[in-house]
Formats: sequence, structure tokens, C-alpha cells
Amino acid sequence: MSWDFFVPLCVADLVKSGGINQYVVQDVVSPKQLPSHLHSFKAALRSQGPLCVLEHFDTGYSVLQHCNTLDLSVKEDTLELLIQVVRGLSVSLPALLSAPIMAADCKEQLNALKMSVFLLCKLTEALESDSYRQSILTAPTKGGKKGKAAGEGLWQWDSERETVLQALTQLLQLDVRALWSMSLVEEEFISCVTCCCYKLLENPTISHVRNKPTREAIIHLLGVLIKKYNHILGASVKVIQLLQHFEQLSSVCAQAVSVWSTEYGVKAIIGEVIREIGQRSSGELAREGSGVKSFSTFLSELSCLVPETMIANISVLLTHLEGESPSMRVAVCEVLGEILVRVLCGDGLDDSGKADRDRFFDTLQEHLHDTHSHVRTRVLQVYTRIVNSKALPLFKYSEVMGLAVGRLMDKSINVVKSAIQLLAAFIAHNPYSCKLSSADLKMPLEKETDKLKEMRQKRQEKAPVAVIRASELWAAMEPELLLTTRAELEPASEGEQEQQEEEKRGAEEEVAEDDRATAVQIAQFLRVNKYRNAVRLCVRAHSCFPNSEIFAPLSTLSTETVMETLALLFKGPDQDTPELSQSTPPTPQKDGEPEEKEGEESELKKQEMLVQYLTDTESFALQVEKAIAVINNMLYLKTTTVVQEAVQFCVTVCEFSVANSLSGVRKMLPLVWSTDAAVKDAVVQAYRRLYLNPQGDTLRAKAQTLVDSLSELMVDASLGTIQCLEEIVQEFFGGDSSLQSSVVQVLWERFTGKRDSSSLNRRAAVLLLGMAARAEREVVLSNLDTLCSVALGEKVTEDFLLARDSVITICSITDHVRQSKGAPFRLPQDHQVFTCLTQAIAEGVVMEDSHWQSFMEQAVRLIYFLAESPDVLCSRLLQRCARLLLDQMGEGGEINKEGSQSQGGTQDSDEQGVQVNCVCLAQLLALSGCVAFWQVSHLERSVSSELRRRRGETEERAEKEKGPSSKAKQSVNESSVEEELGLVGASAEDTEAELIRQICETELLAEANLLCAFLPLLVKVCSSPGRYSHRQLTTASCLALSQYMMISPSVCEEHIRLLFTVLERSPLPIVRANAIIALGDLTVRFPNILEPWTQNLYARLSDEVPSVRQTAVTVLTQLVLKDVLKVKGQVSEVAVLLIDPEPHIVSLALNFFNELASKDNAIYNLLPDIISRLSDPERGMNEEDFNTIMKQLFSYITKERQTESLVEKLCQRFRTAKTERQWCDLAVSLSLLSMCERGLKRLQECWECYSDKLTEPGVYQPLLTITAKLRRGAKPQLKAQVEDFEKRLTAVHTRGLENVESPEMEEENQREGGASQTSVAHAPLAGRGRRSRAKRGPSKPSVSSQDDDSFVTPKPTRKCKKPVITFSSDEEDCEEDAVMTDSETPKVTTPIARSSRRARLRH
Repeated sequence: MSWDFFVPLCVADLVKSGGINQYVVQDVVSPKQLPSHLHSFKAALRSQGPLCVLEHFDTGYSVLQHCNTLDLSVKEDTLELLIQVVRGLSVSLPALLSAPIMAADCKEQLNALKMSVFLLCKLTEALESDSYRQSILTAPTKGGKKGKAAGEGLWQWDSERETVLQALTQLLQLDVRALWSMSLVEEEFISCVTCCCYKLLENPTISHVRNKPTREAIIHLLGVLIKKYNHILGASVKVIQLLQHFEQLSSVCAQAVSVWSTEYGVKAIIGEVIREIGQRSSGELAREGSGVKSFSTFLSELSCLVPETMIANISVLLTHLEGESPSMRVAVCEVLGEILVRVLCGDGLDDSGKADRDRFFDTLQEHLHDTHSHVRTRVLQVYTRIVNSKALPLFKYSEVMGLAVGRLMDKSINVVKSAIQLLAAFIAHNPYSCKLSSADLKMPLEKETDKLKEMRQKRQEKAPVAVIRASELWAAMEPELLLTTRAELEPASEGEQEQQEEEKRGAEEEVAEDDRATAVQIAQFLRVNKYRNAVRLCVRAHSCFPNSEIFAPLSTLSTETVMETLALLFKGPDQDTPELSQSTPPTPQKDGEPEEKEGEESELKKQEMLVQYLTDTESFALQVEKAIAVINNMLYLKTTTVVQEAVQFCVTVCEFSVANSLSGVRKMLPLVWSTDAAVKDAVVQAYRRLYLNPQGDTLRAKAQTLVDSLSELMVDASLGTIQCLEEIVQEFFGGDSSLQSSVVQVLWERFTGKRDSSSLNRRAAVLLLGMAARAEREVVLSNLDTLCSVALGEKVTEDFLLARDSVITICSITDHVRQSKGAPFRLPQDHQVFTCLTQAIAEGVVMEDSHWQSFMEQAVRLIYFLAESPDVLCSRLLQRCARLLLDQMGEGGEINKEGSQSQGGTQDSDEQGVQVNCVCLAQLLALSGCVAFWQVSHLERSVSSELRRRRGETEERAEKEKGPSSKAKQSVNESSVEEELGLVGASAEDTEAELIRQICETELLAEANLLCAFLPLLVKVCSSPGRYSHRQLTTASCLALSQYMMISPSVCEEHIRLLFTVLERSPLPIVRANAIIALGDLTVRFPNILEPWTQNLYARLSDEVPSVRQTAVTVLTQLVLKDVLKVKGQVSEVAVLLIDPEPHIVSLALNFFNELASKDNAIYNLLPDIISRLSDPERGMNEEDFNTIMKQLFSYITKERQTESLVEKLCQRFRTAKTERQWCDLAVSLSLLSMCERGLKRLQECWECYSDKLTEPGVYQPLLTITAKLRRGAKPQLKAQVEDFEKRLTAVHTRGLENVESPEMEEENQREGGASQTSVAHAPLAGRGRRSRAKRGPSKPSVSSQDDDSFVTPKPTRKCKKPVITFSSDEEDCEEDAVMTDSETPKVTTPIARSSRRARLRH
């Protein structure tokens, strides 16, 4: 073979004449002749084997050339032939490569290899392009239909791709490099195969599950090329390109790189790819189409697959943490998280690993405060994974926990949700305790800390004294002593000799009697650092004691002998002997002392570890409790997902018995009424998990656990909490749970006292029985005698709370609670229940029990709900109670003299001075008021509904009694009969309603009715607070009077003035709060009577007591939102509560405006009037509070048309504003609007309204703020208008309106050389057809500041004529100022008289 085949860069290059011995295609077969040539190719393959491609290459090339026009069958035949050729080469080559091969055969095999691989790869690319094109053209339409043939062709190719890749992989796995010279495979051949693989990877569906085999085949083929054919550099570059242009390939590329590094051992490719990504600058990644999202996903998934190999290259990626791309910061943080979870975890890390771990944790902690919310969210999620995997070191718990609690206040909802999830993970996987309560941990911690202190003190006492050996001291003093010795032994001058002689004489005097005492004296000199004295005494001692063995070495006096003698005297003969007195006996040592010391050391270490554990646990519990307080407030956010996470968190902390965890469980209970189904379901499931799925071995044990849990929840629970809990418990008893009967039995045992339980648990049990009775009436109905004997029997006066709760339980079987239809369910008057109730009420009315009244209210309610003729029963009850009180007075009953002296315990009941116990009188009056209220309710609900029921039954019987003939007549004129029946029904209902009203008006307070006897006494007590000053008496009287006023309009109208006087003047906050609630009910019942008094209700919003303000805003919120009260400018009093010092009141006011904002244009209509009222100088509100209120109110103005209209309204208010402060407030209000182009236009049109006020900085600066807001992101045209307007503002502010006519005039004056002519300021136009409103006069004095005679019932006045320019809130000014006097009526219409030039000329 004389030619060589070179893989071309382009298919068309093969038909061009190439170099010497280069193969060139000779014959390009036409499409019509291709089938016959393919048949020849197939025959040659059977006869010659894979080398037939050398002769039939032109046929395969012709298929490539005409690929776009050929039939699918021709291309499939060609593909099958080429696959067989490649497979044939895979079978024949191993035998040839294993033995020596001739050069000619080698060339032949090489050409066949390159030709077959080239044709197969190029045909695969062509078929892939056709397949993708076909899939686009035959994509499903709206009907979801797809071409059948096209779908089949595409499916066939999908199945063939894997076959092609397997054939190529099988071939290239052979050591075919031996066919090339020097085993250097040409780059073009490798590129031919890799381009085919990358072409297949570009398929949009390659990442789908159905293409998993193809995807894996491509990855393995590329792995072979990388490992055997040095494609590592090209693969890394191509991976980067694929990530940059094909976002869906992120996971595929991550999988590929992972396989190449693990299965093929090419770990360097990870470094190459990561280095390429790491070298991308922030500017490149910020550009659109940079593939930053793909890069981040790739890194995240790669770290999940091969976290170990990422550590070596992490330094390259850390630079992106400082970049601008949040996606890359997220990716790097996730990579760090995977490394920390799967590599740098556990206790077996070396010092380097621990250092890396701590550094990575510090990096993650820094990005918990990242500027981008998405980064903060993902970092919190990374920490959640770390905590769930138990990879967080113990010493990091407290720090990360604190950061997570801080993120609960984040502005981003996703960050808050992730922070809650992290905190829940902390609690669920905490290494401290299954019960986290700081209160429970405090005592053990103090106990163990004291024990540790005692152990440390004992250890210090037993610690031996530090012993310093004489040899150590000698070594320290030897250098200085040597110098002193040499100085003493050297010859001295005459003066020094005389001095030494004197010192020697002194030394002689110091010499002791014997040598031993002298030796001791020398040693003492050495110890106190008197070296010169010691040396002189030592030298003198030899002459004094020449025969002494101690000083014998000094016979030859020299420095060495002196030093040896001193050393012997100081250290002794044994150098290791400590410097202790010889008389000191040696310390006895016990045999087991070392073991005892070791045991003490280990015990001390254990105690230190225990104290540290308890300290960390307490710190962790305190942080959890802090998080609970924050998360509990999130239960009522508007974001459903956050509420769901908060509910799950509350469940988690409750399961771990964290302190205050029950508060969150109770707080989320009202969410069972949520309109959001997801929130409601989350709460129901949470309570099922906590309370309704108890753990236990038997049904009895489970029932006891369930009852204990629910009882704990009900202890000290509010009425609202109990009502919400009813919904869940009722659902439990309404289901098919096998625990129902066991739970009911346990509850009855606990209530009756068969099981030892506290009074609180007994009350909880009876309430739970009432909840069960809502689902099944027989639970209570069949045990009424038990309830009466246990709770309402002889011992009822000992526990009125248990009696009250039992009455509530009995109420659950009534029709009013169960809302059942049909004949009313009532019991006879002589039933045991009513006998016990009346007896208990009568006995308690002459007792001083603080819980009697709550029992009495529920008992009277039950009587009216369940008894036949309850009015008769209650009338007897009133007579009996009144007689008991009169008997007590007649007998000189037990009067509490101490109470009369301290707080008016007794009062004069009449002029003769007869005294009565105030508490008993208060209880009797409360009973009368309660009976009056429920009597009215009974008439309007029970009696009225019974009349309707009976009328309906009568009509049904009448229809049944009619014969067939009457029915035939009815069919003749059906419509007229139906109309007549409708009129008759309506007339009957009106008649019944009139009957009820007549009874209330004439009979309830008639002289024959006992109720009328108490009304004068109530009026007397309420109208004479100085005489009747007892707190309970006053409270009960005012409440009872308001209940009497519910009877009829005449009673209400007669005493409304008195009740408002009590509201204004009562010194008791409880009385004022009760009066507000009562007046709210009266407003609903008699709105026309209460309407003129509305301003007095709003006045209580400024009460000095927070509880009264809270009650007032709650009542007014209900009245306004239910459209009982008309919304007026007095809502400004509610707005003031937005800055109330009490957070709960602020939240109520905020809720009021949130609900009011849902009504169309409500806040928009009120804003101008609210601004005028709040900026009134007489109110004296400071600027900061005004701005806070306005910022909240203007946040509800979101519509562009509302903004435009408000700009005009506020600008018009500049005309009537009197003070600079009012100007400033209006300007600030304008700056708070979300200004738009139309708003700017309207602001410019109203220039004359505020231009003369611009010299004030308080007006100029807010308007300048508006221009700054408008300039941001504005279009060039709008920006030019804003700049012109700003210049105009600045000119007027700096030079005054008189000196600035207009921008054009200013420019003209500048061109004329700055002439001194002064511009005449135009007076603002009055506006076409507009008139200025009269300024509202001083606010009406409070009722409490007037005399009693001046407190007259206000009369509604007629509406005054509206001017052309009005505000919706202004239209009702005359109504709200119904009590204004002549002195309060404003006389001046406007403080500044302005007129137009045209008006001046006209006059």
C-alpha cells in the first residue's frame, strides 16, 4: 500500500489533492447508486473482513456527503456496516498487536482503523444533528400529538447511540498506539473521536434518566482517551466550554470528572478544571452568558462526588469568596461544607487537618453575614447539613448557635426559614441532653461547681511544699561567691589593709566557741547572701580551729580550697540531700500514696469535665430559649412557609422539654382557624404529634399519657386557647380512634377523685369531657348526676372554679353550643342540675369568694340554655338571693368593719343608715345584670327561633291538610301564590320580631317584673361614685347597668349619658375598660343612639392606663372593620397608638391599619385629615413621632393614581397651614410618597401652594429628597425635568420667591448683566371654582373637664355644603364636630389672605 490516510479537519478536504502518498477520495457516488454500492460493501465485509473499508471508503464518504438527502434506511445500513467494521477490527487487532508485524501490514491496519473510526464518528455526528433537528420539528403541540414516523426514527437512533459508543470504546481500549510510528497517535485522530463524544453531550436530553446508558458510555469512552491518548488538557478545556454554553450539563460534567479521577485514576483533571474556574475573574463571571450558574452547580455536585480530591485545589476557589458573583460564593461554601462533612470530621484528625477544619468553619461563619440573601440562606443550609451529620465540633456549637439566632431577624424570608431549620437541627442533634431546660440545669450546675471547688481546695492543702536542694542554690550563688573570694584573697593597699584589719578583729569577735557552730554561722551568711562575711569568717576559722577536720583543707590558703570548704559547709557531704534542718525527721511515705494521688487526679478531671458539660448545656439551653422567644412571634407572619417552619420548631423544642416551649405550642393554637389550609394542617398535625399520638405499652397507659399532656396544656390556659383546643380535641373524639373510651374513662376517674390529682387537673379533666361531649353528647348527658354530686353538691362553695368548669361542660350538650336543629333540647325546672345551681348561687351571693361571679355567669347562661321557662327559674333565684341579703341586713349580718374603714367595706343603703356588705351587694347586682342580659338573649334567640320553628311546622301541616284540588288550583296560578306566601312569611317574621321588641320594651322592666327593682339602685350607685366608692361594687354596678341598657332603646337612651360619664370620670381602669366593651356592644345593638357619642369612644385611646387603651383599640377595631362605625378623621387617635410605649398596643394598632388597608381607598381618604390632626400645634406631637406614624400610613399607598391625588391634596393643605411646623409636616408627608412621573407633574402644577414656604429648611429638604428619589433610575427626559425642578427649588430657597420669577427670567437677567430689577412675585392662584376650607378650631375639651350639668347629649347636625375641592374625610366634619359650641367654631377661613392678579384688578 503506497498511500496513507490522514484524518482531515474537514470532510470536504478528502476530495482535494493532498500531499505525497495522501489518500484522496476518487469517486463520490450519487444517492441513486448508493444502495448498490452499500450492497457491495456488505459483501466485501463478509468476504474480506474489516479491511474492506480500504476499498469501499468512498462509499462511506458518499453517504456523508449526501447525508441530508438520503433516506433513513440508507443511513441506518451504513451505520450498521461501520459498526461491524469497527467491531471486526476490535477482534482482529489483538492477535496482530501481540506479535511482530510487518511495516506494510501495520500501515494497512492503521489506515483501516483511521478510515473506519473517521466514518463512524462523522456519521454519528450527522445522525445526531438530524435527530436533534427532527425532535424540534416534531415537538408536541398543545394537543400533545407527535408525528408517528418521526417519533419512531428518533427512537431508533436513541437506541443505536450506545452501540456506536461501545464499539469505539472496545476498539480504543486496545493498545493501538503500536500502529503509529513511535506510538505517537496523531492529534487529528483523537479529536475526531472526542468531537463526536462532545457532540453527543450537547444533546439537551442527555441528562435525562432514559439517556443514562448513553451518558455513561460517552464518559467511559472519554476516560479511555484521557488515560491512554493524553487527552487530559483537551478534556479540561472542553469541560469548561460545555459548562459555559450548556447549563444542563453541570451534573453530567461533574459525574464525568468524578469517573475520570476515580475509575481511570486521572486525578490531575480535577485540578485542571478547578484551576480554569478559579482563574476566571469577577468581571468575566459578571458578564451575561459566562456560565457562572453552571460553574457553581458543577462545583457543588463535584464536591459531593469526590470531596477528598477537592481539598488540594480549594485554595484556588477561595478567591471567589471575595468576588461579586453570589452563585460562586454559594458554590465555594457548599464545597467547604462537603469537605467538612465527609473529610475533615471525626476525632482522628491530625493537627494540620484540625487547622484546615477550623479555618473552613471560620470562612463559613463570615458568610453568614454575606451581603446577598441567597448566600446567607445557602450557608445556613450547609450548616444544617453539617449539624445533621454530627460533623460540627463541640466548641463551635455555642458560637454558631448565636449566629443562627441572630439570622432570625434577617429581612429575607428564605434566610429566616433556613435559620429556623438550623436551630431545629441543633436541638434535634444536640450532644448535651434530651431535655434542655436552663431552670432544671441551674441547680445541678451550682452543686457540681461547689463540689469542684471543694476538690481543688483539698488538693491545694495536700500539695507538698516545693523543695529546693542545696546543690541548686550553690550552683546559683557560685559565680558571685567566686568573685568575692578572689577579691578577699588578693593583696590590698595600706588603707585597705587597715580596714581589713578592723574587719578581721570584728570577725574574731564573731567566731563561735567551736568549729561546728562556726560552720553553721558561715552557712547562714551564705543563705542571706553575705558572701564577704562568710569568706572572711571561713579564712579566720582555720586559724582559730587548726585541728578541726571541717577547716583542714584551708591549711593551704587559696581560692580553690576556700571554695571547696564553703561548698562542703553549705551543701554537706551528700549533694542530693535537701536543704533541710538535720533535726527534721523524714516524712513517712505510705505504700499506696502514688495510686491514691492518681485516683484523686482522675476524679478531679472527671469533675472538671462534668462541670464543663453542664456549663455548655446551660449555655445552649439559654440560646434555645432566646430563639424560642423570637420564633414564637413569627407564628403570625403572612408568609406560609415561615409559619410552617415555626410550627415545626415549636414541636421540636416541646419534644425536648425546653423551658417556655409550651408558650409557643399554645400561641400557635389559634392558627387552627387560619384560612390558609397549609398553616391549619401544619398546626393540626403538630398537635396530633405532640398530644394525640401518645406512647405506651397498653391502651390504658396511652390514654393516661394523652390526658396528662392535654391537662398540662390547659393549666392556666386562656379562654381563647381553650376554644381553639376544642377544635382539635373534638376532631379526635369525632374520629375512629381506639383510645376514645379509655380516655373518657381516665378523665372521669380524674374528675371524680378516684385517681389522686390536683384541683387544676380535675378542672382540666372536666373541660376535656365537655370537648368530648361536642362530638358525642352521651359522654356528659349520661353522667349529669355525677357532675352534680361531685362539683355542684354540698362542697360547691369550697371550689367555685371546679363548679364553673363543670357548668361549662354541661353547656356543651345544649342546642346553642351544638347548633342542632329540630325540637329544642331542654330539661324540666325541677331537674337536679338546676336545683344544685340555684342552691350554689344563693349560698355564694352572701359569701365573699372572688370566683363566685364567674361561676354565677356560667350558671345563669346554662339555665337559659337548658331549662324550661328559665325566666321563672331566674326570677325565683333573684327573690331568694335578695331575701338572703335583706335577712343578713336585718340580723345585723357579718359586716367587715376593717373593710369599711379601709375601702368602704359597707355603705348606707338608705337614709336611715342601714348598712350592707358591699361585696354581697355587688354580687347581687351582678346577678341581676346577668339575668337581664340573658333574658334578652333568650327572647331574641331561643324564643324567636322556637316561634319560627312552630310556624314552619304549622305551615307544613296546613299544606298536608290541603286536598289534591287545592294543589291543582295552586298549579294554575303558581307565581302569584308563591308571592303571596312570601309576603305572608315576611309579615309573620315582622310580627314575631315586633312581639319580642314589645316584650323587651314594656314587660321586662314593668313593675311586676323583679328586674325593675334593681335598676334604680344601679343608677344610684353609678351616679354617686363618691358615696359608693367600693371597687367591686362600682365595677359590678356599671357592668350591670350596661347589661340593663341592652334591653330596649328607651333604657339605653335614658342612661347613655350616665354611662359615658362613668367612662370619662371613673378612677378605676377596670370600670373604664368594662364601659368601653359595653358601649361597643350597645353600638352594635343601637347604632343610631350611640352614633353622636363616637368621639367619646375615640377619646379613650389616649387614656393614661395601657389596659384601657388596649381595650379601646380592640373594641374600635371590631366596630370599624365590621362597618358598625363610620371611618372618620378621628382614626388619627388610633394612628397615635403606633408610637405607644406598649408593644402589644402598637401591634393592635398596626393590625387595625393592615385590615383597614384591605378596604378600598379607606386609608387614602383619611390621610389628609390625619395629617392635619396630628400636625395641629395644640396636640404638640414631636417631629420624630409624626414621621414614624406617617411612614407606616404612607406604606399603604401603592397605587399611582392615589399618589397623584394625594400630592394635590397635600399641596392644597399648605394654603390653610398656619405654622412653620405644619408646613414641615406636610412637606415630610409629600416626601414619604412613592413619587412617580405623574406625581412630579402634579407637584409642579401646585407650585404656587408651597413656593412661598421654601425658605424654610424643613420644607425645602423633604422636597429635595423627592427629587433625589426620582433621579434614581430615571429616564433621561424625566431626569432633565427633575433637575430643572430641583434648580427651581434651590433658587427660591436661597434667594426667596420675590427674587425668582422663573428659570427663564433668571437666565435673561443674567444675560443682561445682572440688572438690579427685582422680580415681582406672583400671588398663587386661588384655583378655578375652589374655596378654602375653614380651619378647624381648638379640639373639644374632654368630658371629664366639664361640669356635670354641661354634659349634654349631643345632637347630630345637618351636613354643611361641600366645597368643590374636598376630601372624603372632610365630608363628615360636621357630623364628627356635633358638640362644637359657638366659641369653638372657627371664625377665620384662612390665615393668609391671597388673591390672584385678576381678582385685584377686578376690585
